[in-house]
Amino acid sequence: IFLDQSHYVEKILKKYNFLDCKHVATSFDASIHLSFVTNEKKVINQKEYASMIGSLRYATDCTRPDIAYAVGVLSRFTSKPSRDHWLAMGRIMRYLSGTKNYGLFYNKYPAVLEGYCNADWNTLSCVSLSTSGFIFTLGGGAICWKSKKQTIIANSTIEAEFIALASVCEEANWLRD
Repeated sequence: IFLDQSHYVEKILKKYNFLDCKHVATSFDASIHLSFVTNEKKVINQKEYASMIGSLRYATDCTRPDIAYAVGVLSRFTSKPSRDHWLAMGRIMRYLSGTKNYGLFYNKYPAVLEGYCNADWNTLSCVSLSTSGFIFTLGGGAICWKSKKQTIIANSTIEAEFIALASVCEEANWLRD
């Protein structure tokens, strides 16, 4: 079974004028450091930014776990997006332009539940909380995924990883039951 949203992705690329843009290999550039806007004059087109985030959240929640981290990070800046946030948003759209036919593929075998998790330790300089992510697969295809800001402050990479592992264990128990 193959599930994709290529038609929907193409629709949002067209809506936001990214249909024929240059492609990039990743949805997020880890070398950029986004921060919150303190000067109201630097806020750019909040309404359209929020609309794009909503469109991307729908794709993320349905069939595109590969953009969950990037969309989650950019969602934090929806109330006051700046030029830097727009550039990061454009990167996601350029990534989608090159991967619009990506989706979820499920095999009948092996019917083994597998889970993976990871965390980054406070890569956003303006936020003291780390980000966790996990994904569970069954039959080779993703069935459950999430990327979110942690609720506990981690003092090291290993602490951030343990916090991520705790949340993934909760999800694993729920899936197993």
